[in-house]
Amino acid sequence: MSSTAPAVAVDRQRLIDWYRRNRERSRELFDLLDPAAYYSRPIALRNPIVFYEGHLPAFSVIALLKRGLGLPGVDPQMERLFERGIDPESVDEAVPRSGAGTIWPSRDDVLAFGRRVDDAVIAALRSAPFDLAGDEHRAMRHGEAVFTALEHEAMHQETLLYMWHRLPHAQKRAPGSVRYERGDGPPARATVSIPAGVATLGAGRLAIPFGWDNEFGLHTVDVAAFEIDAHSVTNAEFLEFVNAGGYRNPELWSERGWQWREHEGITHPAFWIRDDGQWYWRGMFEHIALPAAWPVYVSGEEAAAFARWRGRRLPTEAEYHRAAFGAPGHREGAFPWGEASPDSTRGNFDFSSWEPVPAGARPLGASAWGVHDLVGNGWEWTSTVFGPFPGFEPMASYPEYSADFFDGQHYVIKGASPATARELVRRSFRNWFRPNYPYVYAKFRTALS
Repeated sequence: MSSTAPAVAVDRQRLIDWYRRNRERSRELFDLLDPAAYYSRPIALRNPIVFYEGHLPAFSVIALLKRGLGLPGVDPQMERLFERGIDPESVDEAVPRSGAGTIWPSRDDVLAFGRRVDDAVIAALRSAPFDLAGDEHRAMRHGEAVFTALEHEAMHQETLLYMWHRLPHAQKRAPGSVRYERGDGPPARATVSIPAGVATLGAGRLAIPFGWDNEFGLHTVDVAAFEIDAHSVTNAEFLEFVNAGGYRNPELWSERGWQWREHEGITHPAFWIRDDGQWYWRGMFEHIALPAAWPVYVSGEEAAAFARWRGRRLPTEAEYHRAAFGAPGHREGAFPWGEASPDSTRGNFDFSSWEPVPAGARPLGASAWGVHDLVGNGWEWTSTVFGPFPGFEPMASYPEYSADFFDGQHYVIKGASPATARELVRRSFRNWFRPNYPYVYAKFRTALS
């Protein structure tokens, strides 16, 4: 027998508004594209674009309506077709898993499916029991399946923009005027010494309204004293590495990284373009003369090679936490800047910009130690292999979310990017990617023991 736990206060209208905001933003992102691009694969390691417009509502059906509430689905055929994305190790591995040969539905059919899902989900958010007891309803404890569906769509919106960034500009329509913050020049290179101390990782299961399974449980890690860059590595700094032959020196690369660089012919960051002897930033809607002050977006392998070139290394996940949330006197904050809620004065996140802003351009977001942009303007690569925290339990609403990636092939990235929704900006949130994936909005800084 199931029952509703009275201790859980549910603002149903807030959840409905959040869902509608998600769906409206997703529709706007797909509407940016020329219809001719709808069945293309701008990133060969991912599914065609059509898949993602169907996947977002299909996931809400699977996680919330089916696993959470035990309700029937909306369209079994569509739900099977759009059930799950891919994360292959190579392009060759991606082809047979990316729907090759699939006869995809028309966009009108995908949108019609989405509307039916929207009606069903909103009806559930309006009146379905929120916090159900009993093992058969584990996916709805503390409303887990509701937040799983809501945050999943927000995360995928960022994934969409990674893909849109790879499309030719002629296949996208810029939404009105698009402005960039270029800055006067990169900040002077500086490092910050962080004393030895404790970093608190993860979260307590009842301490936050929702967290993904890899965020639990709460534990502390002793961190030795270390030095870290005050600013993210900029395009100007990375250009020095390129000009010094960093992409031609195998001693700077891991064996795996060098094999990837050789096989793919990588000679510069994926967000850079060389044209007529000049470097440009591959912008969403146009090529931009390389902004020296913007952080460089690179893969984890490129970041690690640069760090070795500098005689340094990438920080660990625990060191990131110490630099971001630690403070003198053994204090720790919810955010680098303290306890205030995230807003546009603290960092470049929540879709506030199509591109980065200059490193250090949001000084109100600096940590207590004076380290800038640890949240916002790009995720931060760490050297920590993605794995479970003590007490890990797969989440009932999405059991494969993290566990399938505890394979030693993915690395933790922390923080947020310009396309990270504000609901995901929390201390315990962990993201992860293969270190040879070059399309994510990920920057880095170096550290030294």
